Amino acid sequence: MVNWQLAKRRSGNHKTKGISDIRGTTKKPYKQKGTGNARQGSLRSPQFRGGAVIHGPVVRSHAFDLPKKVRKLALRVALSSKAADGKLIVLDAAKAATPKTKDLAGRLGKLGWNSVLVIDGEVDDNFALASRNIPHVNVLPSVGANVYDILRADTLVLTKDAVEMLEARLK
Repeated sequence: MVNWQLAKRRSGNHKTKGISDIRGTTKKPYKQKGTGNARQGSLRSPQFRGGAVIHGPVVRSHAFDLPKKVRKLALRVALSSKAADGKLIVLDAAKAATPKTKDLAGRLGKLGWNSVLVIDGEVDDNFALASRNIPHVNVLPSVGANVYDILRADTLVLTKDAVEMLEARLK
């Protein structure tokens, strides 16, 4: 599932020019015989400066198919592994009175949470603003819950709204 997510988000827009993509003449650079040079048919060939690249990268999608049942199972497994490790915490709500990073960072420091993923039903604006400049603290709506982010974070914090939405999503 993690490989699927990482492959799907690759842009795949790398490209080099093949011999037909390069501007230039199709005229023979010099005659075939009598010059002492090797025979050449085109200055767009790969051995010349500014020439083609053979078997270079082309624009493509790196994504591959993964059944929906497998994706749903992977999310279940990720959540249950966090619960089994005791790294899953459920809160009533993730709200902040003010959008101050210093206040939220102090509270997280007291709790001893280094790498945190907070999943909420609807993300509180003040909480999102306060958390976005703290390294290794991510806040997602429950719609955006994914296996890669869950496994990457050390501690997973869910709100009650998020738990209900995830239960409905995984039925």
